Amino acid sequence: MIEIATEVDLFHPPARIWRALTERALLAKWFVESTPRADRWVLATAALPGYHADTEVEVVELRTPERLVVRCREADRATRLACDLTATAHGTRLSVREVLEEGDWDADARAEQHEQALTGRLPAILDWLAFQEVDLRRAEGGLTAELPVVRLLGERPGRSRRRRVLVAAGVVTALAGAASAALWAVRPTPPAPAAPAVSSPPLVMPSPTTASARPTSARPTPSASRRSPSPSPSTSRSPSRTPSPTPPAPAPLTATYETVNDRVFGYRGQVVLGNPGPAPRPEWTVTVTLGDGATLGSVSGAEATQDGAVATFTGDALPAGGSTTFRFDVRDPDPLHDAPESCAVDTIPCATS
Repeated sequence: MIEIATEVDLFHPPARIWRALTERALLAKWFVESTPRADRWVLATAALPGYHADTEVEVVELRTPERLVVRCREADRATRLACDLTATAHGTRLSVREVLEEGDWDADARAEQHEQALTGRLPAILDWLAFQEVDLRRAEGGLTAELPVVRLLGERPGRSRRRRVLVAAGVVTALAGAASAALWAVRPTPPAPAAPAVSSPPLVMPSPTTASARPTSARPTPSASRRSPSPSPSTSRSPSRTPSPTPPAPAPLTATYETVNDRVFGYRGQVVLGNPGPAPRPEWTVTVTLGDGATLGSVSGAEATQDGAVATFTGDALPAGGSTTFRFDVRDPDPLHDAPESCAVDTIPCATS
């Protein structure tokens, strides 16, 4: 059989590391989503490199917070995975041993996945958990022991070693994934244009409509036989106006939000807009409310601005019966956040998928 062993020293107590290994919300942030099913768990590993299907996990041994042993099956491969936590003077030594019992795998690639998971994303989650437990009001005693450790640039995180020995056949681990969280360039919010000054309409003085009367001298009135008849007045009619029909109100747009990528400190969101009405929409606006301290990163498919926690997305005309999609990256200091707090198009809440 083939065994892969990885050992790393972490500057965190065993209880904190145990949480990251066993709590669903934390495990999903540094490794993969999990779903309970009867007496087993299903890990969504089908999309990860080196995996061909989701992984079924069955707990074999559980001693909190010292030892966790699971048996995993993914497609035609099976493996037995053991995690042992040992307290040290500076934190915890985490030892992970994975034994292939059935099937085949690339041992070098799997060992690299172990090392990336244990020295990349897992420490990021542990540092965040440590920060949540710090009481900054405490005046004395053990404060530095609760703070995350900042390593020098180029220093290898922790102590890690791996070994492989021939022993049996099979696959799967609950410890793989990409290393380190992605960074996004934060687009600065453009300043709002100053409102133009309102000018008062010019004051127009009315001009006199009648001239002042002048005195005239009395003259004899001519006889009636010599007076020419005055023409009869004629009346003019203005043509009547036909009221123009009021255009119907445009049909409301539809919007569906989905988190397409979940990261350690952030996520990538996607909004699909649809125009079910018979007329095109010349423009559209979608507002998304982010979590506290979250910032908007790269955006594709729309123009975006951020004001506090509110991100506003705008776009060009949407044809009748048409649809459009835009995506955006969010950097959130809380790793448990995997979606914005709200999403709306023209004040109508977005659906979720």
